[in-house]
Amino acid sequence: MARKRELAAIRAAKARKKRRRRKRLRAVILFLETIILIMLMGTAYIMAKYDKFQRVDIDNVEVNEGIRLEGYTTVALFGGDSREGQLEEGTHADTIIIVAINNESKEIRMASIYRDTLLRQMDDTYRKANNAYFVGGPEEAINMLNKNLDLDIEDYATVDFKAMSDVVDLMGGIEITVTDAEAEMMNKYIGETAKAAHKKAKELDGAGTYTLDGPQAVTYSRLRKLEGGDYKRTERQRAVIQKLFEKITTTDLTTINEIIDTVFPQVSTSFSLKKIVALTSALMDYSLGENTGFPFEKTDGIRYPNAGDVVVAQGLAENVKELHEFLYPNKVTEEVSDTVQMISEEIEYETGVVRPAELDAQTEGEGDEEGNNDSESNDGEEDDGTQVPEDSEDYDRPYADTADAEFMEE
Repeated sequence: MARKRELAAIRAAKARKKRRRRKRLRAVILFLETIILIMLMGTAYIMAKYDKFQRVDIDNVEVNEGIRLEGYTTVALFGGDSREGQLEEGTHADTIIIVAINNESKEIRMASIYRDTLLRQMDDTYRKANNAYFVGGPEEAINMLNKNLDLDIEDYATVDFKAMSDVVDLMGGIEITVTDAEAEMMNKYIGETAKAAHKKAKELDGAGTYTLDGPQAVTYSRLRKLEGGDYKRTERQRAVIQKLFEKITTTDLTTINEIIDTVFPQVSTSFSLKKIVALTSALMDYSLGENTGFPFEKTDGIRYPNAGDVVVAQGLAENVKELHEFLYPNKVTEEVSDTVQMISEEIEYETGVVRPAELDAQTEGEGDEEGNNDSESNDGEEDDGTQVPEDSEDYDRPYADTADAEFMEE
């Protein structure tokens, strides 16, 4: 009898273990099903919102021979000055930002391309950087950037300033410290920005730290006719993006949904649904790293035929190499492509802007300090020893100078 009771106890224990295993297995299966369901719901949500974008297919992406930026995703961001929602060719791209995403660490680095930078266009002429978007839309702008900077950009996103204004307002504003000069200039143009965004204009009382609303933040990021010119303007633009990035990570889902419904229709992009799902799946893992302006070493106030006053890189090839060191810190920096080297030599020949020998003799730290001096004047009056063609007074002004309203130059 004792043996039978012992065997019965063993069988009962085994049965209990089997039931516990089944319960654990059911719990694991339920957990996995829940995760899969959430993922499917997230994908379905993104699919439902995807049609709100202004979708543009980029059919012919051109990349210089030998360029492979493995481990990174590089994207172009454009800020269009469109007051009617038109974001294709014919739009003035006031903002050009290269975004490099480290696919492993999820760190994001940004580099603003100064819009007046003299670069080779896809028709082999030399114009300002923002000319490409105006004449050929995002596809031509992407290919121009790839060609001049040895990049492998395939996708882009463009927003106009009304969209940026809406985002800032929906997120409750962003905290920015402004100077007296910035406040005075903002008050001068806040009415125009607010009118274009269909919002109320609110002036500032002077220097201080404010929670800027949409029109104020946009006006702040567009100020140009102050000390530092376009260099400081791009710095302000990156500061606004940084503040928005910091807030989006703590924004509730209801607000995010409202932002999507309001802003997505004002965004033009080439991103496929598959790529958007891949990017958004790791949204909370992204971190915003350093940002800078390009070119690092530059000369401004140069007059160039059919382009007006331009910014000229002091050695485009050397500046491109520095750009890659900044955007792709985990990648071994190689020499620039033959295409970039050729463009660099042509720009030097055409403009007379020669790279000072002492730049390459500096230490890396000294070079960074010199290259990021965004406070220099953009008035072009300082004699920097460059050669300006004798017939410079007869140069035709490009579209960006003839068509821009006064505020665009701010």
